[in-house]
Amino acid sequence: MLIGHREQGAAFRAAFDSGTIHHAWLLAGPQGIGKASFAKAAAQWLLARAAGPQSGISTESLDVQPDHPTACLLRARSHLDFRLVERVYADSEGRPSDKLRRDIQIDQIVRRPKSKWEPPLSESLRSTPALSSWRVVIIDAMEEMNDNSTNALLKMLEEPPQGTLFLCVTHSVGRLKPTIRSRCRLVRFEPLGDEDVARVLDDVRPDLSMTDRDALVRIAQGAPGRALRFASIGIAALEAELGELAVAGPQAATARALLLSRSLAAKAATPRYEAFLELAPAAIAHAARDRRGPRLARALALWEKATALAASAVALSLEPQSVAFDLAMLVSGLAET
Repeated sequence: MLIGHREQGAAFRAAFDSGTIHHAWLLAGPQGIGKASFAKAAAQWLLARAAGPQSGISTESLDVQPDHPTACLLRARSHLDFRLVERVYADSEGRPSDKLRRDIQIDQIVRRPKSKWEPPLSESLRSTPALSSWRVVIIDAMEEMNDNSTNALLKMLEEPPQGTLFLCVTHSVGRLKPTIRSRCRLVRFEPLGDEDVARVLDDVRPDLSMTDRDALVRIAQGAPGRALRFASIGIAALEAELGELAVAGPQAATARALLLSRSLAAKAATPRYEAFLELAPAAIAHAARDRRGPRLARALALWEKATALAASAVALSLEPQSVAFDLAMLVSGLAET
């Protein structure tokens, strides 16, 4: 069941029902808000509708009952009219590997002489759809394609095979070539509300405690995918530590920051450290909501510094203990405002 993005779902259903649906849709918005989930739900709904009149297909959403034949085929990854193009675990010659490719490469789109990748997308599109008059291709995500694979896909978008729908996911539409954008119907997606984020977490991780779930909703900032990345590290305890830092005096804050930074510096603590990089600026932003005047200005200044430091920590591979200490001290600056 797709949660959220109701307007986009209604637009997709209306386009299909009109009989004039555009052959390529560009699904644009921040990472982690559910664009790929929308694409998969839309693909399932369209393929189910195209297969003929059957029960179990919603007329008010993109929901399809789990026991519907189309849903069963997609779940088993055996639907003949569906392709998902994404980064794969393969070496440079297309052989299976334990390493994830850095990008979507051209041998996934068209056949290359030395590549062992089977089958490239182009060969899947040579024949007509097998189970209905439609097939669906999802690209997740467009900015992960290299120049060669992008150019090969562009040729397909310029001359789309009969009955083929492309659903192209992008986290940054401005990074795409104008020739790609001009051949797609652009649909923008916004972050989900907290209630919908909570529903996603309840659906995917029903084992979470209420405390952890609520903490994950706060860190998500409308992106369930972001919350799910940190669902197994006890996020509530880390958030509680930040709460203590935000009200501690200077001496106590320094001692807490030292202990916290040491605990996050160990290699085994990498997931908690990565969560902390996002949680610390989010904690400051959350505190800023209730402030006015000089106190708000001070909180915003702390947030800007924390956000810049967290971004630099990833981009420049800064030393974790030092970064964690500095971020913790920035959070403690809230006590002075």
